[in-house]
Amino acid sequence: MNESNASRPVVNVVGEQVALGPLRHDLIETYHRWFSDFNTLRTTGARPVSQTLEALEAQYEAISTPAHDPHGVSFTIYRTSDWAPIGSTRLQDVDFHHGTAEFVIFIGEPSERGKGYGTEATRLVLDCAFTALGLRNVFLKVYAFNLAGQHAYQKAGFREFGRRHQCHFMGGKFWDVIYMECLAEDFQSPVLHDVFAPDVPRN
Repeated sequence: MNESNASRPVVNVVGEQVALGPLRHDLIETYHRWFSDFNTLRTTGARPVSQTLEALEAQYEAISTPAHDPHGVSFTIYRTSDWAPIGSTRLQDVDFHHGTAEFVIFIGEPSERGKGYGTEATRLVLDCAFTALGLRNVFLKVYAFNLAGQHAYQKAGFREFGRRHQCHFMGGKFWDVIYMECLAEDFQSPVLHDVFAPDVPRN
């Protein structure tokens, strides 16, 4: 059962199982715990090195406002059953002239992976990209060893369009980087089509 609205965080887009809301300064320690998990970093491509809380705070300041980060849109992912933060997602290198952006996501809480949250969050971000921001093409990079990620992205609407072979090192082996994209014309809005619908005449 959902908690009262008093305990609900500020959210921008609400789906069935997850919602997207702004980054929060009071969650920096939570973000730091997520980014300190090498199993999480394994799928993001970030170097598996320890990062200080102060370094993450500096990154937060750099991307937390449009003035500091005009080409990025970041969200905290919440589980709607209790409004617990479970991950983070981002559109980066947003180019409004060409209508493009790169998508990144991770579920930071290990116990919440494999439950479909990543797939729904991906669709909600695509809804923001296409319906709210008016973009035309969103792409992502996923490593060949990340089978769960590939499956989630395909379910959300992404399709592979190319590979860069043996260019990412992980676990003693070099892996392909798979490039996937989703086009606005192939995507059906799950939520925001109602929010951004034009007004109808009143009687």
